[in-house]
Amino acid sequence: MRFPFKLAAIVLSLSVALPAHATTVSVAVAANFTKVAEEIAAAFRAKTGDDVELSFGATGQLYTQITQGAPFQVFLAADDQRPQKAVDEGHGVDGTVFTYAVGKLVLYGVAADVTAGADVLKAGNFQKLSIADPETAPYGAAAVETLRSLDLYEALQPKIVTAQNISQAQQFVESGSAELGFVALSQVIGADKGTQWLVPAELYEPIRQDAVLLKTGENEPAARAFLDYLKSDEAIAIIKKSGYEVSP
Repeated sequence: MRFPFKLAAIVLSLSVALPAHATTVSVAVAANFTKVAEEIAAAFRAKTGDDVELSFGATGQLYTQITQGAPFQVFLAADDQRPQKAVDEGHGVDGTVFTYAVGKLVLYGVAADVTAGADVLKAGNFQKLSIADPETAPYGAAAVETLRSLDLYEALQPKIVTAQNISQAQQFVESGSAELGFVALSQVIGADKGTQWLVPAELYEPIRQDAVLLKTGENEPAARAFLDYLKSDEAIAIIKKSGYEVSP
């Protein structure tokens, strides 16, 4: 008569030891944060067992998809406007917006040496300058702001090639479609080709990149856990080494 009780105890102990069923968190990510998000997602997966599905694009394009019902649960934007707008318009969860990174703008060249920075832009000895679409990509807006601060926007406007997002702006430079372009520091930090000029911070408004939990993820513990992990020391270390600042 004792055997069934022992068997039940063994079965109970095994059920307690088994891990919870893994879930998948769907995250919309600004294109400039591609490499970092992939590294953070892998670390989160290793820590929790939950998977992360990343979708990349320009912040404005991603926000449009969110408003049209895209099933993203978390939004990592490249600005501090659209996450709050998501809350205001009923797509985001109130109280979940926070700045996860502060980006840095870089002038990047492969066919041209851009280490002299502003002097290279002023000389204008190039045919094409790539930037992300300033209407949808905050880094593109920062590029335009930089050119205006240098009083060069009007002169260089005919040479500007507009990319859909910051990743494509980098591709234009590396493919030779443009001799130089404005990209995020995180995209080219540690690159083994090309030259860079870190744009002085005073030439453009700080690129505060905010995150928000979307309504579709409000009742998903894994989505909340991913945002919590983004604030962890582990994630912050990854973000900092990738060329971003992190607000206190």
